[in-house]
Amino acid sequence: MTENIAIQVDHLSKMYKLYDKPTDRFKEAMGIKKKKYYKEHYALRDVSMDVKQGECVGIIGTNGSGKSTMLKIIAGVLKPTKGSVETTGTIAPMIELGAGFDHDLTARENIYLNGALIGYPQEMLEERFDDIIAFAGLERFVDV
Repeated sequence: MTENIAIQVDHLSKMYKLYDKPTDRFKEAMGIKKKKYYKEHYALRDVSMDVKQGECVGIIGTNGSGKSTMLKIIAGVLKPTKGSVETTGTIAPMIELGAGFDHDLTARENIYLNGALIGYPQEMLEERFDDIIAFAGLERFVDV
């Protein structure tokens, strides 16, 4: 991976096994009959991309098109069926909007709490605090 690439996705595929009946999963696991008990469903098939450091990327598509699956694989939450993902830096997945934020805390408190959970030193958070607030558009709500 070249040094200016933050995320490299190479021939990524994710296949799920869809079973008609729960007993089919059991039969397959037990090796009863050497037959395939599932249908293959590909959430992703042979996807490749590079994201350079500093780039912002949007992944759009219809429901069921593999957006969340791709993000979960990049974040290390899921393993791909085929292909690979390489990342540099810290990946902090927020799979749901608002995930990881305590609604009883202020924006300021949430920034320091989540930064500490990720392992960022307080000095770094203090240096970047204004940029974080500006990026999130929370200037008027920092201490609310």
